[in-house]
Amino acid sequence: MTASAAEPVHNRADPRSDTSPDVVLIVDDVPDNLAVLHDALDESGYTVLVATSGEDALARAAQARPDIVLLDAVMPGMDGFEVARRLKADEATATIPIIFMTGLTETEHVIAAFGAGVVDYVTKPVRTRELIARIESHLRSARTQRQARRALDAFGHATLVVRERDGRRLWQTALARELMNQHFPGTPEMLAPPEVMAWVAREALRRRAGAEPQGLTVGRGPQRLTFALHAMDDNGGPGGPGEEWLVVLREDSEAALLDGLLRHFPLTAREAEVLYWVIQGKTNRDIGEILSLSPRTVHKHLEHVFEKLGVETRTAAAALALQRVG
Repeated sequence: MTASAAEPVHNRADPRSDTSPDVVLIVDDVPDNLAVLHDALDESGYTVLVATSGEDALARAAQARPDIVLLDAVMPGMDGFEVARRLKADEATATIPIIFMTGLTETEHVIAAFGAGVVDYVTKPVRTRELIARIESHLRSARTQRQARRALDAFGHATLVVRERDGRRLWQTALARELMNQHFPGTPEMLAPPEVMAWVAREALRRRAGAEPQGLTVGRGPQRLTFALHAMDDNGGPGGPGEEWLVVLREDSEAALLDGLLRHFPLTAREAEVLYWVIQGKTNRDIGEILSLSPRTVHKHLEHVFEKLGVETRTAAAALALQRVG
């Protein structure tokens, strides 16, 4: 069951079955520490991989995709903090939970560790029974998240998780990746576009202040991509500025409805667009932001729409449009 550092491990492009043994990667430059942890984990039924340096750890993690990493903080050359940051920066390893093992207990070191992306922190000398209990807890959580991601992918949901402090996409479904590439060409695949992160920052502040949520709509021709923000359950609700957020995407096409409005009413293309967003329940201010118009210009277009439809209110205009167009 055990794989030594010298043994080749086949790259696992597809997720491992949840019934197979969990793989633990231990990273420590002290052979005695490796031996103790290796034996304890092996006896507990885990498949154990080892690495004795930061560079070796990154290579092993990329190749084997372990289920969890036990990482020594203080090592010569690349230390554990840098290893954690690099693992979290790589899409292939970003979702792997990392537990720090170290003798550093000062507050600033603990803060730096969690800032680097670790999920837990144990001090040396490591108590193996306690460590195994922590490993089992984090593996259960990771397994649940992995199953949720598979389900989202299988049912064609467009969902991604972004980290607020740096705009990194920590994971995303295939449909979310496709929509982001279509609507934001040229944006690095593992980063959220600046306008999306600006919205995340604004919305996060609103959530923390107890305000009602507001979505984001981005238009690319006749296609509209809408975003909704949700706090991750593991955060226990909105928290600090570095937290992770779940973003749900939905693509809508107004082409068919716009075409129907233009065929049934004597509207200009811009007036049809304004009426379309009135039907969607948007305010003049919202419509202005979507169409890059001033609220005053939206109001003028809406006056023309009312006149051409023979109505006096937004509700009447929307009802008549839906009755005619369907």
